[in-house]
Amino acid sequence: GMLMAGVQSAWSIRTLPILAPPASAARGQQTLRGHRWSAAAGGLLLLAAAVIPIAFDGLFAGFLFLGALMIGAALLLPLLLSLLATLGGRLAKRPLSQWLWADMRAQLPGLSLALMALLLALATNIGVGTMVSSFRLTFVGWLDQRLASELYMTLPNSDDAREVTPWLEERGVRVLPIRHSDERFNGAPMEVYGVVDDATYRDNWPLIAAQTQAWDQIAQGTGVLINEQLARRADLAPGDPLQIAADWQMTIAGVYSDYGNPHPQAIIGLDRLLAERPQIENRRFGLRVDADQAEGLRADLQEAFDLPATAFIDQRALKDRSLAIFERTFVVTGALNLLTFGVAGFAMLTSLLTLWSQRLPQLAPIWAMGVTRHKLARLEVLRSVCLAALTAVLALPLGLMLGWALLAVVNVEAFGWRLPMVLFPMEWLRLFAMALMAAALAAALPALRLARLKPADLLRVFANER
Repeated sequence: GMLMAGVQSAWSIRTLPILAPPASAARGQQTLRGHRWSAAAGGLLLLAAAVIPIAFDGLFAGFLFLGALMIGAALLLPLLLSLLATLGGRLAKRPLSQWLWADMRAQLPGLSLALMALLLALATNIGVGTMVSSFRLTFVGWLDQRLASELYMTLPNSDDAREVTPWLEERGVRVLPIRHSDERFNGAPMEVYGVVDDATYRDNWPLIAAQTQAWDQIAQGTGVLINEQLARRADLAPGDPLQIAADWQMTIAGVYSDYGNPHPQAIIGLDRLLAERPQIENRRFGLRVDADQAEGLRADLQEAFDLPATAFIDQRALKDRSLAIFERTFVVTGALNLLTFGVAGFAMLTSLLTLWSQRLPQLAPIWAMGVTRHKLARLEVLRSVCLAALTAVLALPLGLMLGWALLAVVNVEAFGWRLPMVLFPMEWLRLFAMALMAAALAAALPALRLARLKPADLLRVFANER
């Protein structure tokens, strides 16, 4: 990494004519040529990123796509910032403003790597934040749909259902059996669930693709619903046949979302499932009652049938447990986001401190024309903040593209399901403010040194012909 970072500067020094280095114009022209070469390489990488998802499949291709996208955008950054600084200088009216834009452009060679780090940190925060927040929002809504029953009950054995089920139905409780058969599809385990014809499924079960009257087909035992993972991996769609077993084939009526499940899954009518697999256990049930009656029903069931407390899980507890697992899964994401910001801010600080000794010949003439040291210090901070702001603006589309790639490319290849992409503008504003703060803090120390610099040190610059 150090070798790669130093090659560009070493090559610049080697290729410049011997009398050219003192001339800032020569350095600027060579820098512009370097930016163009960097942008050309970045453009080729972005072109490769556009081709990879079309030409190749698989998780490795998804990561190649991400790498080409991120590195290509980073290599384009110096030229884009240089062009924006040139445009700002042309639009500026006052001489000091024109100098500030020109000075900003002149400092890009020394700050380009730090600004690339900031670009990647911002884009990563936006992209990963979009993925995690979209996942959380979708996951919570999906849980609300899936966990429609107010109370879930698991009996010690199947024989208990013969007594418990009639007892519940006499009290007006809608009993939804949760029964499944373990099958295999293309060598992988597959769960086939049987459901009764109830409004709970029709009203709450999310279908992402379906034939007309899909739930009627399930109730009649003529159709089957499959999860998105199975549909994507086996390239299946509504209307296609599904070979559940050697002597068991059904027509696919629809595809449903099944976030978090790594295995294929299917849903058919309970009567059809029992006709094919009559020996499956009958222990788990979803109970539909008024929410304020769920606790009383639990107590009555425990007393009437001597059931343990562990036999019941209420809807709220199940949601809380699921969300707690979800939050722990992504807690490391927040730490990594802060770490990337810290690395980018430290890179800017070290770059500005490294450039400090080279800044005096550029600042001394401005000071000699009457601009005070304190004002120059404020302009130094302003320059860094402007560069960070421009970088943040360019990071937004890159971050959104990264978020889309994680949701639509990598997530699909890794897990077999795709999440909808949700935008969070307030989160972008927070990240934008953090970028400006990081740039201001990084520039504070060099600016403080400039404000406290002795006039004699600035005058000493004029003893040199630079």
